Amino acid sequence: MALTPQQNDALLREIDDAVRQDDLLSFWRKYGVAVAIVVVLGLAAFGGWLYWQHHQTSKAEAQGEQFARLLTGAQRATLDEDVYKGIVADGSPAYRTQAEMVKAALAAGRDEGKEALPVYDAIIADAEAPGPMKDAALVRRTATAFDEMKPEDVITALKPLAVAGNPWFGSAGELTAIAHLKLNQRDQAGKLFNGIANDLAVPESIRLRAGQMASMLGSPTQAGAAPSADAPAR
Repeated sequence: MALTPQQNDALLREIDDAVRQDDLLSFWRKYGVAVAIVVVLGLAAFGGWLYWQHHQTSKAEAQGEQFARLLTGAQRATLDEDVYKGIVADGSPAYRTQAEMVKAALAAGRDEGKEALPVYDAIIADAEAPGPMKDAALVRRTATAFDEMKPEDVITALKPLAVAGNPWFGSAGELTAIAHLKLNQRDQAGKLFNGIANDLAVPESIRLRAGQMASMLGSPTQAGAAPSADAPAR
């Protein structure tokens, strides 16, 4: 007996479903274990990522607390050696560098510049230390060793920082200007002091000192762009 079009369509759908079920069973028999392993590994990786995120957050919080303890001791002009060593051993590059900066600052504050200089040098040479902290270490190192350094070396060391727009322009520029004075380069020193005094991004205390020095050198402060540290003398 011939099938009607409706019966024919129903039969084709049943055959198609059967084929699909058979394909699915064959696929599962062949690849089911591998698929299950992939799914398990994916879930494990996701769970591991969540744990790593939690671990990193907890670790950062712990390091922050340790650094706060270090600063508390530093306010009393003492270095908590245990906390310091813990941060240096296990801390992130940022916390480790800050701990080293605290140690160097305390040594410099005790007039123990010879102890502070190697610490600053290590920070400057540390490839993992954040750039802004390395710049801070360079400025502090130069200020600590300023009296023993040749003026030319001061100017060379701070040249990248003693320019308008750099966050360290005030401190680096002031040291550079004084180095120019030691070389009797009054014009360059006056221009640099003038530039610092007119740069509103520079801390006010440094701007006031720079303005006084500019006036003493016959370069009264006036509005205008701050010159770079290596501006040619007239």
